[in-house]
Amino acid sequence: MSQKPATIKEIAKRLNVSVSTVSRALHNHPSIGLRTKMQVQKLAEELNYEPNQAAISFKQGKTMTIGVILPNLREEFFSTAINGIEDMAIQNQYTVLIGQSRDDAEREKKLVDTMRKHRVDGLLVSLSKSTQTYEHFEALKKYGIPVVFFDRVPNLPEAYTVSCDLKDSSVKLVDWLVGQGHTRIGFIKGPETMLASQERLNGYLEALKKNKLPEIPGYIVQTNLEKEETQAAIRRLLSLKERPTAIIAFNDYITLDAIKFSRELGLKINKDIFFVSYANLPVTSYLDDPPLASVEQFPYEQAETATGMLLQLINQREDEITQKKVVMSGKVVSNTTHGRASR
Repeated sequence: MSQKPATIKEIAKRLNVSVSTVSRALHNHPSIGLRTKMQVQKLAEELNYEPNQAAISFKQGKTMTIGVILPNLREEFFSTAINGIEDMAIQNQYTVLIGQSRDDAEREKKLVDTMRKHRVDGLLVSLSKSTQTYEHFEALKKYGIPVVFFDRVPNLPEAYTVSCDLKDSSVKLVDWLVGQGHTRIGFIKGPETMLASQERLNGYLEALKKNKLPEIPGYIVQTNLEKEETQAAIRRLLSLKERPTAIIAFNDYITLDAIKFSRELGLKINKDIFFVSYANLPVTSYLDDPPLASVEQFPYEQAETATGMLLQLINQREDEITQKKVVMSGKVVSNTTHGRASR
C-alpha cells in the first residue's frame, strides 16, 4: 500500500510540539531554534511531507492556475504557442489548464464558464473563428479574473492583446511577389467574423496601390476555413479567364488544401500557379512543391509575451505593463528560389 504524505498535525504530534511551531520550522522562521528546525525538517522528509497546496491557495487567495482556450491544438501554430505558455507558467510556479473551442463560439462560452468554476487566476484566449460577442469574457471581471488575448484577438480598445501585424505582413507578401515578377495576385480571405481576415485584406489592398497594381474583379475570394469552401474559393480563382499567377492564402493550412485541389485540376504548383501564405508551418518545408513563402508569426513569442502580461495582471502589477496591445512584426520567409512568374 502507498503511504499517504504526512500532515503538519502528524509531525507536531510525533514531536510533541504545536502545529504553528512545525509550520514555522518548515518555513525557516527565525523565531524557531536550529535544533527544532532540524528535527521538524528531518521528520518531514522521512514521512514524505508535502505542503497542502489547496490550503496554501486558500490562504493566498489564488489557485496558481491559468486557463488557456485555443481553437484547435491540431494546428501547429497553437501547439507551439502552448510551449511558450507552459514554459512561462512553470517558471512562475503556475499550472496550465487547457481547453479547445474547436472554432465554436458556444463551446468557447462553456469553456470560459468551466475555467471560472475551476477558479483559474487568469485566462489566455485565442478566439474561435465564429466569436462575435465578448460578454462571456466581460463577465469574468466581477470575479477578478483577468483575460489576455493573443493571435486571434478582439477589436476592443480595453482588451489586453498580443498579436502579429497582419496588415503589414500582407503588404510584405505582395511586395515580395511583385519582386518575383507577379502582377496578377489573387487573395483568399478568411471569415468576416475574424479581425485578422480584414487586417490581411486591408494590407493586400494597400499593397496593390503601393505597387500601382489594379484591383482586379474576382481576385478576392473567401473561405470559412473548411476544406469544401476553400476548394470552392480556389475553383473560382482558377476558372477566371485571366487567372492570377500567384495567390495569397489565409494561412498555410488553407494553402495546403488549395495546392491539393489545384493539382487535381491538372495544374503544376510553382509553375502554373504559385502560393504564399501566413504561419510558416515547418511541415511545408517537407513538400516537393511548398508555398513560395509564408509569414512567420512567432507563436511561441506571442504566447510567452501574453502569459507574462497575464501574470502581471494576476499579481496586480498592471502599472508594469508598458503596452496594453503588443503587436509583433511578421517576417516573410522564402521556401524556394523558383518563384518567378511566367512571361
